Amino acid sequence: MMRSLYAGVSGLQNHQIRMDVIGNNISNVNTTGFKKGRVNFHDMISQNLQGAARPNERVGGVNPKQIGLGMQVSSIDTIFNQGSLQTTGVKTDVAIQGEGFFVLAEGDVNLYTRAGAFGLDENGTLVNPSNGMRVQGWEAQTEGAQTFINTSATPGDLVIPIGEKDEARATSVVFAASNLDKRTPVVPAGASEQEIAAGTHTVTKEIYDAFGGTHQLRIDYTKIDGSPNEWIASVSVNADTESAIQPTVSVGGIQSADNTYVVEFDNFGRLSQISNNGGGLDAAGNLTIDVNFLVPDTSIPVDPITGLAAQPVNQNVTLDIGQIGGMDESTTQFTSESTNKLVRQDGYGLGYLEDFRIDQSGIVTGIYSNGTNRAIGQLALASFINPGGLEKAGENAYVVTINSGDPLVDPPGSAGKGKIIAGTLEMSNVDLAEQFTDMIVTQRGFQANSRTIQTSDQMLQEVLTLKR
Repeated sequence: MMRSLYAGVSGLQNHQIRMDVIGNNISNVNTTGFKKGRVNFHDMISQNLQGAARPNERVGGVNPKQIGLGMQVSSIDTIFNQGSLQTTGVKTDVAIQGEGFFVLAEGDVNLYTRAGAFGLDENGTLVNPSNGMRVQGWEAQTEGAQTFINTSATPGDLVIPIGEKDEARATSVVFAASNLDKRTPVVPAGASEQEIAAGTHTVTKEIYDAFGGTHQLRIDYTKIDGSPNEWIASVSVNADTESAIQPTVSVGGIQSADNTYVVEFDNFGRLSQISNNGGGLDAAGNLTIDVNFLVPDTSIPVDPITGLAAQPVNQNVTLDIGQIGGMDESTTQFTSESTNKLVRQDGYGLGYLEDFRIDQSGIVTGIYSNGTNRAIGQLALASFINPGGLEKAGENAYVVTINSGDPLVDPPGSAGKGKIIAGTLEMSNVDLAEQFTDMIVTQRGFQANSRTIQTSDQMLQEVLTLKR
């Protein structure tokens, strides 16, 4: 009877532990990124009353006789099932769809969380605003004109410098993809202004110098008399303005005497070659023209140190009119209305970081006032061979233990990591229906163990009354 008493006590104690875990799950039903706990039981060691006996020629075998001494908690597991995602519309809120943990730094200590309710501090550092832990990732690096993110480096604090200046960049390439109407009349020698206008098509594009100043690049295409598939192109900068600039035009390194070049099409309306007054010059691959001009520095008329006038800045722009036989982003000649289409150029003026976005790869893209978009950094995700071995540290964070394994840190979407969903938060994975059902089962288990104690007590009472 004493065994049954202590077995009942162990049942009461351990069902209370299970109830504690259920209560914690229910209390965190609305906690962002919370992962529910689960209690597993196993029986205690059993007392042997009689051991097993093997069969012999006279009798068969005998099974062991054992009395269990109660039960105990075998494990309290953290269940890392995916929680549902709730849209918040806050751009610094991020959720992980799939495996992985955000990496947070508190001094030299790294912690890990599924809760992505982040924000910016006064320095632009991405942090958990509830405790100031800094979100870890990789900041973008710029070498020359190339921006890249080195995800093989050790992650560090992720800073989003709102208001940061973006240096002006001079235009180096302009991509042309105009269509020149095949029906355009040729311009004969000694033509009138009306005939010249009828046989000329003009395309323009705003370009930038190194100071962020804007200039108007203009190309006038005129159909050559006697050749249905050839056009002569004249290049000018800031034409018909007080700040007109005289450029020099080169094709294949040969400078044109009159700043023009000739575009020739095949009978199917596609590019076949370009040339200049230096003679026919065929170009394989992309057909490009170098346009060089001097940009006067009017911002500082006289250098205050030397007393000399500021020198003009030389700028070279490559005009890419397309590929031989090309269609997309190539100049063409079809029987269709001529189009004013200089597709794009790579320059821009001075800008300021105004906004940012986070994509599924965790890349933070800055949006600048000058219209440029550039990668600022990338969030890091960590995974573990045994995430159940992580230890809860409070505040939705976990720390590494000797049984979780070391963190495997990679960009989102790689090496088994999940993807990032911006503007959302992962909710708790607690299912209230499941928890209430477990609570009923736990209550009944606790109640049944209390009945074991009561019944054993009554039996002991009967024993004590035998001598009466």
